[in-house]
Amino acid sequence: MDRLTPQAAEALAKQAAETLAGAPAEDVITWATQTFGSRLCITSSMTDAVIIDLASKVVPGIDVLFLDTGYHFAETIGTRDAVSVVYPVNVISVTPPATVEQQDAELGPKLYARNPDLCCYLRKVVPLEQALGPYDAWITGVRREETDTRTDTKVIQWDAKRQMVKVNPIVEWTQDEVDAYIAERGVLVNPLVYDGYPSIGCRTCTARVAPGANPRSGRWAGTAKTECGIHL
Repeated sequence: MDRLTPQAAEALAKQAAETLAGAPAEDVITWATQTFGSRLCITSSMTDAVIIDLASKVVPGIDVLFLDTGYHFAETIGTRDAVSVVYPVNVISVTPPATVEQQDAELGPKLYARNPDLCCYLRKVVPLEQALGPYDAWITGVRREETDTRTDTKVIQWDAKRQMVKVNPIVEWTQDEVDAYIAERGVLVNPLVYDGYPSIGCRTCTARVAPGANPRSGRWAGTAKTECGIHL
């Protein structure tokens, strides 16, 4: 299939959002695969491998983009490495243009504490946008119940900023459904999840969550920040 123009891709995303609303995750991924072929990828934070497990069954060998910010927990890097061994996918580590040391030298140490929005932009948003260049669509594990900013997320969306289609196969899943899928399929999970970190980002900006608290409350705790900027 030839590459779609942005106008055609946007119209396609709008139509698919309606026809695939409520569809099983596997059907959504199948549609994306048939529509975009090799110009489709996954992004994963390596909190768990649910979306990777789902997609690898439909399209073995799919590219999985992992943003290696330089600030990750060792357990997250270990989960990335385990995913590349266990699942038939092609894990690609995406790194920022500047190392942590270079960023510290240019902008001062601990930018994540002084200006977390800028740090996320430099170490996540910019590298991802560059890495997404060869693709027409990307699959995410975003779910509506995660944050207030995601409640209107559709199963298929047009990402106007990046001029590509965003595919969210498990957008309607609850945490209970995620947990059940993990248990039933033996899906790989970052060990930090079982140590009080239900939502995992950089080690510099992720804290343990008290039992019963919002799973995202450990991200940028003590600030008004709730998103890194990728999904806004």
